Amino acid sequence: MSKYQILYNPKANNNRGEEKLGAIPVPKEEQVLTNVLGIEDPKAFFDSIAPDDKVVIVGGDGTLNHFVNNTYDIDYPNEIYLYAAGTGNDFLTDIGEPADKLVEISKYLKHLPVVTVNGKDYRFINGIGYGIDGYCCEVGDQLREAGEKKIDYTGIAIKGLLFHYKPTHAKITVDGVTKEYDKTWIAPTMNGRCYGGGMYPTPDQDRLKNDEVSCMVMYGKGKIRTLIAFPKIFKGEHVKYTNMVEIRRGKEVTVEFDRPVALQIDGETILNVTSYSVKSAGLAG
Repeated sequence: MSKYQILYNPKANNNRGEEKLGAIPVPKEEQVLTNVLGIEDPKAFFDSIAPDDKVVIVGGDGTLNHFVNNTYDIDYPNEIYLYAAGTGNDFLTDIGEPADKLVEISKYLKHLPVVTVNGKDYRFINGIGYGIDGYCCEVGDQLREAGEKKIDYTGIAIKGLLFHYKPTHAKITVDGVTKEYDKTWIAPTMNGRCYGGGMYPTPDQDRLKNDEVSCMVMYGKGKIRTLIAFPKIFKGEHVKYTNMVEIRRGKEVTVEFDRPVALQIDGETILNVTSYSVKSAGLAG
């Protein structure tokens, strides 16, 4: 009899990942629980389970990122499901699925773009945040370490725009064409449409269109004008501000800032980054 291999992340949702285990809509006698962070040899794990076992990831976007980066090159036959236990759950929002049921996600995990940061490659599910979005993740991590249970990323962004975050000069190259942008506040490259707890920087990006990614840059304006436009990103309406927002699509993207800032990959923070490069799934293989 096949089993449900439950891969949970205890660190998900501000270290409350195990709280959702009792709500998984699968009979307990069919469940096998495993801490996904404790799997040292992913290939050995898949070799040890039955081909018809269903694998259920219990976590959010960061847990998905951890899973794909550890299993991407493994040829496994199992169906993969997601049961949401994250903070933002942007992946589910993007594909239009609710957070209270098992969602089969196998088709979304095998053709993913690659980002290179500081000489290291990472696959990503949703997007790369660079600019004030990376800053928000950096501050959020600091607050979490200080014991905060609920992180208000929108509030962090607004305070950052007004007081703390300084825009950069950016050089962005898409498929060999380079453009420069002054006063760059944000320059993410996306595989999906949304990230950051419901922001839609690239509302027309299709995560199943494996031959291109989308880079959005918000630039050129001061604090007040940027603060007026920035909240529109939660509905994807910021794209109407064509004098300060540009979206460029392509197979290969490189973003360079004139000073190091924080970057986030599916919500996981990397500090002191001056540039990143992305290859679409079609190029990355």
